[in-house]
Amino acid sequence: MARPRKPLLSRDRIVTTAAALVDAEGLEAVSTRRLAAELGVSGPSLYNHFRTKDEILDAVADSVSAQVDLSMFDEGDGRDWRTALHDWALSYRAALTEHPNVVPVLARGPGRRPAGLRVADAVFGAMVRAGWPPAQATRIGALMRYFITGSALGSFARGFVDDEAAYDPADYPHLGQAHLLAERQEEVDEGAFETGLRALLDGLAMQYETGVRGAWAARQPSSDGSWP
Repeated sequence: MARPRKPLLSRDRIVTTAAALVDAEGLEAVSTRRLAAELGVSGPSLYNHFRTKDEILDAVADSVSAQVDLSMFDEGDGRDWRTALHDWALSYRAALTEHPNVVPVLARGPGRRPAGLRVADAVFGAMVRAGWPPAQATRIGALMRYFITGSALGSFARGFVDDEAAYDPADYPHLGQAHLLAERQEEVDEGAFETGLRALLDGLAMQYETGVRGAWAARQPSSDGSWP
């Protein structure tokens, strides 16, 4: 029998199939037995590419991280640090909201995942280049990840039922319109994210002006005209 032109199994094919399962049914749907059945192979053949189920889920999570736009952090891009963080946050959240079931894996941090580490490296490097002290640049990266992943873990609007009777004004005098939130999910959730993001960046900008720029303004040139 002639050898097939393409190998029956590959890392990319396993990750694509696992990602589809996660998107459709959640993290619990992924098992080596289920994946082998979906791929039409024997279970042990998966171990030629991944040692454990956790490694497969890590690869799925990293495939989502790889969808995040990092171009705004390129040195020649021209966007200031605040605009870059804003645009990156929108791209990051868009990727997560397309694949919400994998967010719990991403929320654990990048670990050894290459795409996840590239995200962390890009954010940290851009903040340091902008003048943030390395320790504060690290905190900013952590803060942004907390905010973005937290926003993608669930929908505030979908947390309310569309039954007006559930919000008796005698018990909940201020929830008379709560039954309308579910049908306005995108408007509410996207608006809340943008509001929070701008407030977060406003706060960082204040710290930057008083701390980073203030520190530069306070520095004096040495006697030879150079800056310390």
